[in-house]
Amino acid sequence: MRSVFLLWLAASLVTGCEGKGNDYWQGYVEGEYVMLASPYAGQLQKLHVRRGEQAAAGKPLFALEQESERAARLEAEQRLNAALARLENLRVPRRTPEIEALRAELKQVEVARELSETNLSREEGLVRSGATSRTRYDEARSAFERDKARVAEAQAQLRNAQMPVGRAAERKAAESEVEASKAALAQAAWRLEQKSVAAPVSGLVHETFFVEGEWVPAGRPVAALLPPGNVKVRFYVPEAVVSTMTANRELTVLCDGCPAPIAGKVSFVSSQAEYTPPVLYSKESRAKLVFLVEVRLEGAALRPGQPVDVKPK
Repeated sequence: MRSVFLLWLAASLVTGCEGKGNDYWQGYVEGEYVMLASPYAGQLQKLHVRRGEQAAAGKPLFALEQESERAARLEAEQRLNAALARLENLRVPRRTPEIEALRAELKQVEVARELSETNLSREEGLVRSGATSRTRYDEARSAFERDKARVAEAQAQLRNAQMPVGRAAERKAAESEVEASKAALAQAAWRLEQKSVAAPVSGLVHETFFVEGEWVPAGRPVAALLPPGNVKVRFYVPEAVVSTMTANRELTVLCDGCPAPIAGKVSFVSSQAEYTPPVLYSKESRAKLVFLVEVRLEGAALRPGQPVDVKPK
C-alpha cells in the first residue's frame, strides 16, 4: 500500500509541476521512527503507554518479565560477597588472641635472656678472678646464647602472625576473582535493565505492537516513537533542477490546513537518478529523470503521509 502511495506521489510530481509551474514540487511527509525493543525475549508484563500519547524522555514504556534476570543478579551479588570475604581473610593477619599470646611469649623469653646475660657477666668476672670454674662460665654462656635464639624465634613468629594470612600469589588470585565477580554482577544488572525500556528521547508514541501478556521475541520492537525532529519532507525534482538543491538550502513547505508556510532546509539530495514510475501514461513524462530530495522542518507539526507542496523560499 505504501509503495502505491509513493508511486502516486512521484507520478503527481510532473502533473503538479505542470499545474503550478516549475517553482513548485509535490511531496509527502515521512517520519523516522525510533523502534524500541529489548535484546532479550520475555512475556510483556507491563505496557506503560498507548499509541497517540506523548512520551517524555526517560519515561518507562514497557517491561518484560524479569524473574530469571533478578535471580541471576542476586546470584552474582552473593558470589561477589563471597569473593570479597575470601580476599579480606587473606589480607588480615591472625586473630588478636593469637597475636597477644605470641607477644606474651616474647616477653618471657626476653626476661630469660636478660637473666642469662646477667649470669654470664657474673661468671665472666668470677672466672677471671679464679673464683669459679671454666665449666660454669661455659654453661652460663650456652644459656645466654640459647635464650638469645629463643628471643629471635619469638620475634619472627610475632612478625609472621602480624602479616596477612595469604601469600602474595594467593592475594593476587583472590583480587582477580573479585574483579571477575564484579564484572559478572555488572552483566547481570545490565541484562535486568534491558527488560525495562524507557523513552530515549521525547516524542509521539506512534504505534505499539504487542499487548500485555503476549510473548515478545528477542529484538522485536514493542513500541515505535516519533521524535519531533525526525519528521521530514520527501519530494522529487527533475534533472534540470537538481543542481540547485544544495545542502541547507532554505525551502518553504505548504500543506492543506496549515495556517502559515513552514520553513525547512535541504538535508539530503540523492546521488542517483530515478525514472518516473510507469503509472504515468505520457511517454514524455516517463522519459524524465527525477532525484529524491529530503527537507528537515523547523518546528512543524506535520504528520507522516501528509501531502505537501515545496517551493523555494
